[in-house]
Amino acid sequence: MQDDQKIDHNSKLYQIRHSLAHILAQAVLEVRPGSKLGFGPPIDDGFYYDFILSSPLTEEDFKEIEKKMKYIIKLRQPFVREDLPKTEALKRIEEMGEPYKREYAEELISKHGLNSLSFYKNGTFLDMCEGPHLKHTGEIDPGCFKIRSLAGAYWRGDSRNAMMTRIYAWAFETKEELDRYVKAWEEAQARDHKKLGKELEFFAIDEEIGKGLPLWLPHGTVIRDEIEKLMREFEFQDGYQRVTTPCITKTGLYHKTGHLPYYKDAMFPFMEVHESVDVPGSAAQEKVKETYVLRPMNCPHHHRIFASKLRSYRELPLRLAEYGNVFRFEDSGSVSGLLRVRGMCMNDAHIYCTEDQIEEEFLKVMRMHAHLYDLLGLKNYYMRHSTWDPEDPKGKEKFVNDPAAWEFTQDRVRRAMDKSGLPYKEVKGEAAFYGPKVDFQMSTVTGREETISTNQLDFAVPARLGLEYIGADNKAHRPYVIHRAPAGTHERFVAFLIEHFGAAFPTWLAPVQAKVIPISEHILPYANQLVEEMRKRFIRAEVDDSNDSINKKIRTNTKKKIPNLLIVGERESESQEITLRRYGIENQQTMKKDEFFHWIEEKIKTRALN
Repeated sequence: MQDDQKIDHNSKLYQIRHSLAHILAQAVLEVRPGSKLGFGPPIDDGFYYDFILSSPLTEEDFKEIEKKMKYIIKLRQPFVREDLPKTEALKRIEEMGEPYKREYAEELISKHGLNSLSFYKNGTFLDMCEGPHLKHTGEIDPGCFKIRSLAGAYWRGDSRNAMMTRIYAWAFETKEELDRYVKAWEEAQARDHKKLGKELEFFAIDEEIGKGLPLWLPHGTVIRDEIEKLMREFEFQDGYQRVTTPCITKTGLYHKTGHLPYYKDAMFPFMEVHESVDVPGSAAQEKVKETYVLRPMNCPHHHRIFASKLRSYRELPLRLAEYGNVFRFEDSGSVSGLLRVRGMCMNDAHIYCTEDQIEEEFLKVMRMHAHLYDLLGLKNYYMRHSTWDPEDPKGKEKFVNDPAAWEFTQDRVRRAMDKSGLPYKEVKGEAAFYGPKVDFQMSTVTGREETISTNQLDFAVPARLGLEYIGADNKAHRPYVIHRAPAGTHERFVAFLIEHFGAAFPTWLAPVQAKVIPISEHILPYANQLVEEMRKRFIRAEVDDSNDSINKKIRTNTKKKIPNLLIVGERESESQEITLRRYGIENQQTMKKDEFFHWIEEKIKTRALN
């Protein structure tokens, strides 16, 4: 059994989940005799087990499996461990008829030099497993688990291997804990960005366009435009200069920067430009003249802008910013909504600075992050300072081999992080190949932890591209580069915000900021007048001119999560007023239209959260 659980292996919760994974497998083998076993580890909210099933399962089978699991729990089957020498262990697995377990056992013995393997048996079920488990199945609360879903999963996570059926289940120590978790999970699912994105027409995925290439619909485009506008303002105030670069480049640039070994597998196929070559005595032949590629990142393009002229130390720090489109050919199994896409627009910038400027510039970047997240009401985050690992046996393949540069840059980042006062932890071996990085990790309302943005300090690529500036000593020096993207990509950041707000966006960010609802057709002229006046003030306003009743109009537009509904009737038309009904607020209020215009303009200008 493979184990990826983060909690203490000796804790009761871990052992409950681990034991339940075996009980699940035992029940499935009774329901689908002849099925083959994969892995079945505990995970953060329960456990799963992978199978090659003798015949398919559906959600209708969950109740039968759960019933069998509860019966096994009632039998109080003991979990009995047995350690066998490797030869006997392999024979045992052969007798079990488990080819996938056999493959994994042989790898464990070969890779780790093991002389023995352990097995656990409960009832009729036997599994190769290192444990630990409970003493017997009766120690489990029969109401503490619930089968959640089915999914496809490649054996060992490799798309070249067999596709298995993965059964996920929740599990906690008590039924009460399970019930609380499931309720919170169900509430979180109501905020899922894929569900809300479709219902509220934020984005669409079209098979004719391609998987992982979202189409931004008008409402979704408003959200990303507002975030981009906000970041442009932040960057202008901090002295960034905006640039625009092409989405393709010759592959030679990525050879020079050193990106190709790390990104080639995630890049779209190269585009070859051919030319005809005359060959005496034979027909003309084609040869490759140039090779281009869709860029997977923006930084090499910005480096070429830096190199477009001789730079002086007086120009530094030089901050170049671009919302640049990049393309990565993610595995089709990992593509998901806006969170994992193949075409994305990144809030990118690169800061070219001297050695003495690194700490202050990195600190400014951290403060920009904090400012952005505070404005959006995002609190539940921390940072991962990822360093190189000189003891990693594959370190020379993963990282630039310059120990002194690593120590210097890591120290500068660490000092900036300490000054920022923001929460962070340090992890070894997860740096970029060219320098240390800081990832902002955010917990979503749906329970996931996502990397919202990444910031890196690059000491290696400037040398590979020959980037230089003339210092105060009139000599050439090498700049350092800070890569930063506080809002990450439009795609991931908007997905996160949809779930964070439950698509009930504050007025400044809402696709429709005000919806005017006339109570009858003859009030339409006044309703249209209000919309016209608001649009002149750059307020996104619309009229609901449907034939629905007033109550249905209110229900419909509330379901669309429009923040401000303006109810207008005969009285409002005569007195030039509106009756304001705000999303999530029960009480209505009537005010003069000019008073409302001033109020909503202030909400938009200050980007108020309420």
